[in-house]
Amino acid sequence: MDLEKLLTDRLAPAFATVAGVPVNPVVRRSPRADFQSDAALALARRLGRPPRDIAAEVLGYADLADVCSVAEVSGPGFLNLTVADAALAALVSALATDPRLGVPVTAEPETVVIDYSAPNVAKEMHVGHLRSTVIGDAAARLLEWLGHRVLRANHLGDWGTPFGMLIEHLADLGEAEAAHELSMGDLDSFYKAARAKFDADGAFAERSRLRVVALQGGDPVTLRLWRLLVEQSERYFMTVYDRLDVTLTERDFHGESSYNDLLAPVVDDLGRLGLLRESDGAACVFPPGSVGRDGEPLPLIVRKSDGGYGYPATDLAAIRQRTGALGATRLLYVVGLPQRRHFEMVYAVAAQAGWLSPPARAEHVGFGSILGADGRMLRSRAGGSVKLVGLLDEAISRATALARERNPELGEAEAAEVGRAVGIGAIKYADLSNDRHRDYVLDWERMLSLDGNTAPYLQYAYSRIRSIFRRAGMAARPDAAVSLAEPAERALAFELVGFGRVVGEVAENLEFHHLAGYLYRLAAAFSAFYERCPVLRADEPVRDSRLVLCDLTAQVLRQGLHLLGIRTPERM
Repeated sequence: MDLEKLLTDRLAPAFATVAGVPVNPVVRRSPRADFQSDAALALARRLGRPPRDIAAEVLGYADLADVCSVAEVSGPGFLNLTVADAALAALVSALATDPRLGVPVTAEPETVVIDYSAPNVAKEMHVGHLRSTVIGDAAARLLEWLGHRVLRANHLGDWGTPFGMLIEHLADLGEAEAAHELSMGDLDSFYKAARAKFDADGAFAERSRLRVVALQGGDPVTLRLWRLLVEQSERYFMTVYDRLDVTLTERDFHGESSYNDLLAPVVDDLGRLGLLRESDGAACVFPPGSVGRDGEPLPLIVRKSDGGYGYPATDLAAIRQRTGALGATRLLYVVGLPQRRHFEMVYAVAAQAGWLSPPARAEHVGFGSILGADGRMLRSRAGGSVKLVGLLDEAISRATALARERNPELGEAEAAEVGRAVGIGAIKYADLSNDRHRDYVLDWERMLSLDGNTAPYLQYAYSRIRSIFRRAGMAARPDAAVSLAEPAERALAFELVGFGRVVGEVAENLEFHHLAGYLYRLAAAFSAFYERCPVLRADEPVRDSRLVLCDLTAQVLRQGLHLLGIRTPERM
């Protein structure tokens, strides 16, 4: 059990007795003691009593004898709590025999749909796809581990007017040549060639427009060419996902085209519910509270004046299908922050229509941009978008070179494996260790550093612990008695027992930088412990106790990094 929760559970009845109503004790870590509660100060005005008197009375009622070695009133009315070594050691011992490391499976499993990554057919994935893919994958890993049913929805851009141009270019090349070109992974060249022909050749442009009509009308030949385009693009996307080491599969592709048959019924239902209004020939819904800078209501256009459907209709159809047919109660949309207003309006309309009603709810998991060293949007030297594959390859190359430099004893295959784990880990951790709402600068030197809050630092901490057991030629005994005589042992133990609380919080807010920050604190606490507390040179039973602390730290680091999608090499 998490110590903050344990202390909160012990103090809450005492505060309720004194106040006559339920009170949150607000227990927090403190530099003046292990933990501190300032709830008595907040109660003072309501009860008309000095906060020190309230705190003293609470201590008289609180059942803390087996948990705290010291519980005292401090300053104007703080409760300072020092945890007993035996109580802390007992919690560590419980973790040592718990395969879930103090993180229970949820008692209320939900069906969660996570909409993320979302590349476009016939276009290469670029650095702009990184954050959605990495954050979405971490959310899927975490919620799945907690026992939720997670459905990954890779909302592929595979429909719309550009496909007339792309299909016509494919037909001009010939299916075999087009398939070969697309299989090489150079999707940008294919798209740019089609675009250039469309802009320069009026006859090609006209044929492209006719292809759109044929595609939407279900022409068999056009559909076959379209499927070839989609399949080759999906094959390329999967090579990127494999390199990035994320959990998306071919089964998770859900193209915009898959919602085509649902769009008209969505508009019909909105009309039947009396929510539709015509605006400049378009069918719109005006969600409550959505206004522009001029104070005028903002419309969500669900059917355009030409009879076509845009993103709002597709997103509404997806919500209707996910909460209805799939039975999802939590919908996560991992999309950049500039789309916040769009999703707010879509959610509001879905709620008006009854497709998004409690317990179902939708959340925009927004994120900022990746910047270059100049503080601007990251661009290639030519000024274009940075290809994601190129970014990943550079990370692996840099990390592999560092691995060979630091450990020449690594064989070629092991150096390559370490290089991939460290390089991809560095990319992911640089993203997830930053507040997702903010932009961040891609800094290779910092990302690959073995010092500071980086993936290589955490991976190295893990590999160093594994080396302890290789040298010892033995494993930790989970049933060994744990003793915490040294301050560094206690500090490490406090971090270890806090894992469950952090995971629970991140599962709710999806702020993965809190999990990253916790893992960094844990690794730093282990480093201090390792420097001050000999492990293999210690006498029994201290050695067995310290081996338990080492093994638990390794397990938590490995599990925590796994939830972030980062591998932990045994050697570095």
